[in-house]
Amino acid sequence: MAGKRWYNDGCAAAHAFDLIGDRWALPVVRELMLGPKRFTDLRGGLPGASADILSQRLRELKEVGIVRQYRLPPPAAARVYELTEWGSELSTAVTELARWAAKSPLLRRDIHSSVDSLMLSLHATFDEEAAAGFTAAVALRFGDNRFRVQVTHGRLQVDRGEFDDPDVVVETDSHVFDDVLYGKKSLDDAVRSGALTIEGSIVVAQRFLELFTYPAPLDVTGGSD
Repeated sequence: MAGKRWYNDGCAAAHAFDLIGDRWALPVVRELMLGPKRFTDLRGGLPGASADILSQRLRELKEVGIVRQYRLPPPAAARVYELTEWGSELSTAVTELARWAAKSPLLRRDIHSSVDSLMLSLHATFDEEAAAGFTAAVALRFGDNRFRVQVTHGRLQVDRGEFDDPDVVVETDSHVFDDVLYGKKSLDDAVRSGALTIEGSIVVAQRFLELFTYPAPLDVTGGSD
């Protein structure tokens, strides 16, 4: 990785920053946590990254063994990127980092994130205690993006794809779902306006939505001595 600056520090945490500390590196990892993507799909999820910067980050992440690239078999024959087995181990760290940063008073909660980022936020904002005793298979459909969300007695699993027989199907766009999920718009208003449709029990859908909340922002002003 010629030209890249390293900390040259024996600390493993410092080395982690060597590997994924550059701008756009962790967002690339985030966008691949739910499965492989083409370059154009990655650009769609990271509109603030130029094509050159994204190509550079992908190249660097491949060189250190976090990302790999391969060609899909015909008829697709497209090149896609995915996390390596080692790269996938970052999923827990990214989720915990998101859970930590969700308390920041500087977090821009008025800005919508990518579809995959929204789905991954479910892990960071999931209330295990509130989900105790509740089980549901929820299909989320945002255009061509389809996700399976399984809640089982305090445990959460999110995957890309369709359920064979979900309890509830929610169909909308990711921005509307973001607003409903985190309280900027009520479920009733979204359904009434036609911006969101539900197949199955609306009671289960409402109960599901109540499992996800952002923590109150911390007061980081500090005291005066």
